[in-house]
Amino acid sequence: MIAIGCDHGGVTLKAELMKHMAEKNIPFKDFGTYTEESCDYPDIAKPVCESILSGECEKGILICGTGIGISMSANKIHGIRAALCHDYFSAKYTRMHNDSNIIAFGARVIGPGLAAELLDVFLKTEFEGGRHAVRVEKMMNLEKEYK
Repeated sequence: MIAIGCDHGGVTLKAELMKHMAEKNIPFKDFGTYTEESCDYPDIAKPVCESILSGECEKGILICGTGIGISMSANKIHGIRAALCHDYFSAKYTRMHNDSNIIAFGARVIGPGLAAELLDVFLKTEFEGGRHAVRVEKMMNLEKEYK
């Protein structure tokens, strides 16, 4: 199950990505928002992240206008590794090397076709582990060190 959420700036892109996942039979859960009425991206990031941490969802997608605010919000939550991606290499290697569990998009920065392609590579790419596991562990330990 893939968690997906957006603020008001990402409603259209979220709809396109949900359509894409439905066509590929990828199960997902929509955490909102559902209209273009202004809302705050931390309020959307939180339940998406909680669904991943609880095990309800395996990975997540977050969308706001630039992707920056919503990914920063997600990364404040212990255990989340959200990566803002706008190119193939970043989408692939954030999974391979960082074991990212959320991909973030900026709806005002990326088109739906490219976002769907990046989502596909993000979802199919496995974490390499090895030396990267050591680095991810060190990264996650920073959360414990700086509470």
